[in-house]
Parts: sequence; C-alpha cells; structure tokens
Amino acid sequence: QSKGKKPLFVQLVLDNIWSLYEAVMKRDKEKIEKIVTSLGLKIGARESRHADPKVHLNAICSQWLPISDAVLSMVCNKLPSPLDITAERVEKLMCVGARTFDSLPPETQELKNAFMKCSSEGTAPVIVFVSKMFAVDAKALPHNKPR
Repeated sequence: QSKGKKPLFVQLVLDNIWSLYEAVMKRDKEKIEKIVTSLGLKIGARESRHADPKVHLNAICSQWLPISDAVLSMVCNKLPSPLDITAERVEKLMCVGARTFDSLPPETQELKNAFMKCSSEGTAPVIVFVSKMFAVDAKALPHNKPR
C-alpha cells in the first residue's frame, strides 16, 4: 500500500463490483455486454431495457453474486451444531419471560430431550422455534456495570 498498490481484496473484488456498477449506471452497453458474457449470465431483455438502471444492476448481481447462497453457506459454516446445545440453553429457549422450566406442563418438559436429540425420525415430534428480532438503540441496552 505504501507504494500506491491497492490491497488484494480491492483489486480482485471491489474493483470488479465498482466497474459493473459504473457501467450500468452510465449505461455503457458495450462494457455491460462484455461483463455479462464473461460471467456467463443470462439477463432478460425486460431488465436490460428498464428505465431504472438499478433494476438492471439487481438482475446482474442476483445471478452473479446470489445473496441467498452466501447467507446459507455462512450459516452452515459458522453457526454451531444444534446437537452441541446445552440443557440450560434449551430450558431458556423453552421458557418465556419470568416462567421457569419447572412450571411448564409435563408434556412440554418431555420435549426437552427431543429438542436436544434433533432426531429426524418419523416418530420424533416437530419442534419449531419462532423468534422476532428488532433493532434497539445501543444506549437502551443494559450494561454490565458493577452496582
């Protein structure tokens, strides 16, 4: 970098994305055709003729760099296996608010073992965990400060 060279990530990734972005926004048809053919993409005529260049850019990027594949592979590679979950964590996930695991009905408590086994057998119960996430300002979060 001290000699004016770009970092490898910029050379191999960012420059390519920026050149595609500039070509689409400036509507440089020759450069766009060159990029699309070199990547082996099939862009519909409807997207390429659209008045908004972002539609064309989205069509190219969704085929070239599909976010769904990237997110799914990241989740599979980075998240821990559900088989490694601890019993305490299962109890926390099964309890809502101030309720304790012991206060749950016996049928629900029996699901703890099935939850930890993650069995795919036909006789195993189906367990679904629904979570809602929402943005919270960092200032509103509690801080671990000594009292």
